[in-house]
Amino acid sequence: MSTLHILMAQMNTMVGDFEGNTAKVLAVLARAEQAHAAPVVVFPELTLTGYPPEDLLLRPSIAPRVAQSLAHICSAMNGGTYAIIGYPLLEDGVLYNAVGVLHRGRVLAQYRKQCLPNYQVFDEKRYFSPGSDACVLEIEGVTVGLTICEDIWEKEPALQASRAGAQVLLNINSSPFHRGKRGERWATLGERAKQSAMPIVYVNQVGGQDELVFDGASFAVAADGAVKATAPGFEEGEYWLQLDSGTQPATLTGCDAHPQEDDLEAVWRALVLGVRDYVNKNGFPGVVLGLSGGVDSALTLAVAVEALGPERVEAVMMPFRYTSQMSVEDAAEQAATQGVTHKVISIESIYEAFMASLAEEFADTLADTTEENLQARCRGVLLMSISNKKGCLVLTTGNKSEMAVGYSTLYGDMAGGFDVLKDVPKTLVFELCRYRNSLGPCIPQRVIDRPPSAELAPDQKDEDSLPPYAVLDRILALYVEQDYSAEAIIASGLDREQVHRVIRLVDVNEYKRRQAPIGVRITQRGFGRDRRYPITSAWRPGE
Repeated sequence: MSTLHILMAQMNTMVGDFEGNTAKVLAVLARAEQAHAAPVVVFPELTLTGYPPEDLLLRPSIAPRVAQSLAHICSAMNGGTYAIIGYPLLEDGVLYNAVGVLHRGRVLAQYRKQCLPNYQVFDEKRYFSPGSDACVLEIEGVTVGLTICEDIWEKEPALQASRAGAQVLLNINSSPFHRGKRGERWATLGERAKQSAMPIVYVNQVGGQDELVFDGASFAVAADGAVKATAPGFEEGEYWLQLDSGTQPATLTGCDAHPQEDDLEAVWRALVLGVRDYVNKNGFPGVVLGLSGGVDSALTLAVAVEALGPERVEAVMMPFRYTSQMSVEDAAEQAATQGVTHKVISIESIYEAFMASLAEEFADTLADTTEENLQARCRGVLLMSISNKKGCLVLTTGNKSEMAVGYSTLYGDMAGGFDVLKDVPKTLVFELCRYRNSLGPCIPQRVIDRPPSAELAPDQKDEDSLPPYAVLDRILALYVEQDYSAEAIIASGLDREQVHRVIRLVDVNEYKRRQAPIGVRITQRGFGRDRRYPITSAWRPGE
């Protein structure tokens, strides 16, 4: 019987940081070698470049940089450790998404990813060519097979490795989070393990990269499909497994099963990690946001404080004549509760100066949304000026429901660098606020209870302009995330007039979303990498 000590190295890499990523790899390898004589250390997909590197893969210097990093790692591997590590591989002018087995200063074997995802946020066929062959090799008396991410979602690569004699399959991943993703992974790997009659180890990247969040949550399944070991979600770490090959099939034991987050906790942690990594990886000293006394900015502030600490967050209340005293009080209360810097800067005089300058242009016209938008733009100017002066990032506070139907102002409340709630529907905003308050005092209860309002006009309520959010979010989920037609949505029991109106608003506001900041993706289809619709189009909502 042979025994393998396998380390799941759940790493947070940075795209393009070859030196930093290589240094992290070497540190993990050094710790692993101290723990066991001949460990197998499994790193995520495209560890050396970070994932997704996008068009950096088209740069001529990518191949020599990868080669340099591999040489550096190999030169440090004088002991018995085996490193299973992902990187782009250029061969005869063809680029592959590859995983290599490094041992005692050389590359023992390389596997080329066969199934290249080209849907949702993925466009790997733009960069890579597919491999076609299994990669199976003996490591310390155990026959090990290799696959990469999407390969495990198809039947053939795992079966191919099994037919070649693999006793265990190591699958490296850079799999982004969305709601329900962990259950999908467990079910899929369980099925593959049973089909191929061998245990599978699934190692995933962790961390935020622009709008994507990788949740880690690495795990291993036995040959019967049962989940045997789970790593925590949303944090880096190193987790040991043991494979005993004396049984048929091989037996996998290892790290304790870490408690798994429920849906709300997972979304909360994804938002926090996405903000933390975007701010830190881009070198911002902190963030500033407009704290209006409403529920969206309240949740945005709570996420920012959790991600960065109160000392790196500034909240600015920018009242106007339509701002209620309740809003002013609630914003001040939350800022005090969370210990952030809190400023109050009225936009009254700024608005009046704009209106005076525009008096001739606006002569003989009635007040309409123009004046409402001007209020939002005054606030946007203030926040961006603070950002410029202090070097901090402006967090915008629009939610997915508002972004979908254009209930937002270009160069106003959309002005900023990162939208924390961009993929969070309004109904989920309320759920997350209640979840956050369950952890400790944070958001004043009446912020959650009061009817949502932009407070841009007297007694204004969001539902004066939009369907109730429960209805709106149901329509949006069917149209945006599930591609239902208008008729199919109506057939599900929703009002015809409301459905056509909402869909029309979604379609005509594509131009706004193209100019919006990026934000954390938490659903299977957000407004970003995985939804690209034309701005100019004769498409009709019933189609």
